[in-house]
Amino acid sequence: MADDDREVLQRFLDNLFRHAKRVSRLDVILRAETLDLDEDLLPLFENLPSGQAYTRDKLADQLNSAIVGHGWSRRYGTVD
Repeated sequence: MADDDREVLQRFLDNLFRHAKRVSRLDVILRAETLDLDEDLLPLFENLPSGQAYTRDKLADQLNSAIVGHGWSRRYGTVD
């Protein structure tokens, strides 16, 4: 495990919500692709329910559920 793996998603959320209070699924996917995140993470974002705006808390809850479901919490940690 690289030292920064456990912080990559937290930094991603910090960046994503730096200038926005709400984001769409498409915003999340485009930002992930732009930042060239680990391609293992892209399915987490692509499988987010569409058609709604995500606050940071709501997106963190969705991502944490998916991370735990994939058994990736040891590698990526969880986000807030």
